Amino acid sequence: MQNKTAVITGAASGLGKAMAETFLRAGYRCLLGDINIANESQDENIIHKKVDVTQYNEVENLINTCVNQWGKVDVMINNAGIGPKKLVKTADFSFEDWENVIAVNQTGVFYGMKAALKQMLNQGHGNIINIASLAGLKASPNNISYSASKFAVVGMTKSAAMEYASKNIRINAICPGYTISPLLDKMFQYKPELEEALKKSIPLRRYGEANEIADAAIWLASDQSSYMMGQCITLDGGLSL
Repeated sequence: MQNKTAVITGAASGLGKAMAETFLRAGYRCLLGDINIANESQDENIIHKKVDVTQYNEVENLINTCVNQWGKVDVMINNAGIGPKKLVKTADFSFEDWENVIAVNQTGVFYGMKAALKQMLNQGHGNIINIASLAGLKASPNNISYSASKFAVVGMTKSAAMEYASKNIRINAICPGYTISPLLDKMFQYKPELEEALKKSIPLRRYGEANEIADAAIWLASDQSSYMMGQCITLDGGLSL
C-alpha cells in the first residue's frame, strides 16, 4: 500500500475516522474531508480539508488537492452521510429532512464519483468505494429519505461499475447494518427504546464496530479483491437473514 493515496469523505468521526486510521496504518497517504474539520496538514501523509459534499466545486477541489499534493487518487471513499432529524412515517416526513439527507447521501456520492472518475480516467486506474447501508437493501420504516438515498447509492454503484470496468476502475459498495457511530447514537437519543430492541433482532446479538467496516474497505481497496466489481458487501451481524 506504500505511496498509494486515498480520499475519504465524512472522515472526522464514526466510520470515516475508523477508515482513515486503517488506511494510514496500511501505508496510505490520506486526504480526509469533512464539513466538521479544519484545513490542516499534520504530516506528509495526512491532509485535513473542510468539504461540503453537497457542493460540487468543493468536492472537485478535494480531488484536485490530492492530485496536487501526491499526483494521483488511487482510492475514493464516499462515506459522508447524515440521517433525518426525526424518524416519522412518510406522510409526516418534513421537506427539510428529505432534501438535506438526499443532498448529502445521494447527490454527495454522485459528486464524489463524478470528480474522482475524471481524475481516474486521466491516470488510467482507480478504485471507488461507496458507503451505502442495509437500509439500501431492505425496508427502513420511518426513515424514507435515508432509505431512498442508500438504495440510490447501491444503484449508482452498480451502474457506474458497468460503465468503467473496462477502464481499470473498480467501483463497489459496503452496506453496514447497525454500527456503533454518531448516527446510531442520534437515533437512540430520539428513540431510546430502540437500543435493546434492535440488538435482539441481530443474530450476533451485538452492534457492528466501525473498525469492522474499515477492514472491509481496506480489503476492497486492495488487489485481494481485484475481481470484485459492482458488488455491495453486507456487514450486518446477520440481520438481513
